[in-house]
Amino acid sequence: MCGIVGYLGEKNIKEVLLNGLKELEYRGYDSAGIAVLNNDRFSIFKAVGKLENLIEKTKEFQTQGFGIGIGHTRWATHGKPTEINAHPHTGEESYVVHNGIIENYAILKNMLTKAGVKFLSQTDTEVIVHLFEYYKKNTQNSFEAFEKTVQNLEGAYAILLVTKDAPDRIFFAKKGSPLLVGKSKEQEFYFASSDTAVIGEAKEVHYFDDGDYGYVSKEEIRIFDASGKEKQPHWQPLSTNKLSAQKGGFRFFMEKEIYEQATVVADTLLGRLLEDHIAFEELDETLFDQINEIKLCACGTSYHAALASSYLFERVAKVRTSVEIASEFRYKEPLLCKDTLFVVISQSGETADTLETLKMAKAAGLKTLAICNVDNSSMVRLADASILTRAGIEKGVASTKAFATQMSVLWMLSLFVAQKQNSITKEVLQEHLQTLRTLPKILEVNPSMHERIRRLSKRYLHGHGFFFIGRDIFFPLALEGALKLKEISYLHAEGYPSGEMKHGPIALADPELFTIALLPKNLLFEKSRSNIEELSARDATICVISSEVYEKADDHISIAPQPHYMQEFFEMMVALQLLSLEISVRLGNDVDMPRNLAKSVTVE
Repeated sequence: MCGIVGYLGEKNIKEVLLNGLKELEYRGYDSAGIAVLNNDRFSIFKAVGKLENLIEKTKEFQTQGFGIGIGHTRWATHGKPTEINAHPHTGEESYVVHNGIIENYAILKNMLTKAGVKFLSQTDTEVIVHLFEYYKKNTQNSFEAFEKTVQNLEGAYAILLVTKDAPDRIFFAKKGSPLLVGKSKEQEFYFASSDTAVIGEAKEVHYFDDGDYGYVSKEEIRIFDASGKEKQPHWQPLSTNKLSAQKGGFRFFMEKEIYEQATVVADTLLGRLLEDHIAFEELDETLFDQINEIKLCACGTSYHAALASSYLFERVAKVRTSVEIASEFRYKEPLLCKDTLFVVISQSGETADTLETLKMAKAAGLKTLAICNVDNSSMVRLADASILTRAGIEKGVASTKAFATQMSVLWMLSLFVAQKQNSITKEVLQEHLQTLRTLPKILEVNPSMHERIRRLSKRYLHGHGFFFIGRDIFFPLALEGALKLKEISYLHAEGYPSGEMKHGPIALADPELFTIALLPKNLLFEKSRSNIEELSARDATICVISSEVYEKADDHISIAPQPHYMQEFFEMMVALQLLSLEISVRLGNDVDMPRNLAKSVTVE
């Protein structure tokens, strides 16, 4: 969720860069920095934490006349959030900012190290600037060196690079990460990873395609495609509405955040999902020593993530796992044993009930871990260790991408524990790792599925309630689906284990009871189908979400056939989110700001 800005012109370069970074704060970050080349002098400033820290560092810095500058807000992937790891990264006389991941950075770093290059940071980005300077020594000009650099990078990137050899140019490259260039009436150039950063400055923008690279100067912009063929920019007018621009063309932030899940989960996996194992460099090796139980504690959506992951911790890691609702746990006079790792889960890190349980666990002498989306939050500061979920700022009150990233982290954590406990075979571990690699693709919203759900939603605006049912790990997903619908549509909905329907709730079954049934092919398929049949026999209206056609269902939301139940889990999650969204839209509700709810619950 990193942010990039760049500027070439005669305005106050520092202010332009800082203002641009401020507009990108909503994406989330843990450090920030700028580099400015003005009057043949480079100035660089970096700060950990909020942008105010960088503003404070630069308050005495001023520029005069023409210059160039680049800036960046970083969400740590390779390397911890420190000033050394913050962007821009520097060579001998060049600076670079970068979003994405350089997949072959280890190979490049090894080659450059053998050539005598000394690295300062733990990041993959630093190889870009050193590789550029390596080629610059053996080429005729800086652009040729940059071109060779881009040709040797593998992975995803949006790059801005500046060098003393070309004091009137900003070099750029884009592949897999968003990047645009804007132009003002005064022929000044602005770069950004999102157009919100240049609204009010640029009048028109060009959005780069994957594979594009080139440079801007005082006189011109030159763009080349992946094959090296030059192309002309396609300028288009820029919206003046920042809120609308932040929505990226979507009707609601919630809808945008559902579509963002593929990207943020990819960010969540970076540096953690490795070729043959899971790595959490933020965790001390001793955290799981003498631990015989994991206790997960959370509220709301985070509780559903905890409950779902408890199946994975016991099934995969073979560790006894319990799950607690934080608001109840505080008052039950719990027995806390020191061989328990106490894990709190929260999007904001400020959820009052969950924070209090963390304090209780700390007072009892338990080891503690916070899984959170906000660096420097109360939970992150208080816990012995923390894992950031990297979802970026979530503006929709009903959580979507925060849940997806929590589930991704908890799944990886279950594998991490399994590795440490030697409770998983290499074959099973590889199966899970390969499945994790497919998540970004799985989470890409299928337009035909979204349209199917949109049309289907008009049939579910009445009735006396909803049952969401699922078995095993799909039961917590059913709970989450019911919660999403309640939150934004104000319709009554309950989540149940499929096998529990016959133990009372089935008394409510009739045509006006809508049942949303999760039917995964790869986990308890026949058992789940049998439970759905019990409701069908009572004439309940049934909508099945499955890759398999269930002939007795009234409606069917089709997901793609998958070889692993966790792939089905994440695709069904998207379907449930979209169903709640479209029902709420048809009812005319405020999807992003539902009544009576707040994004961060900081009271009991």
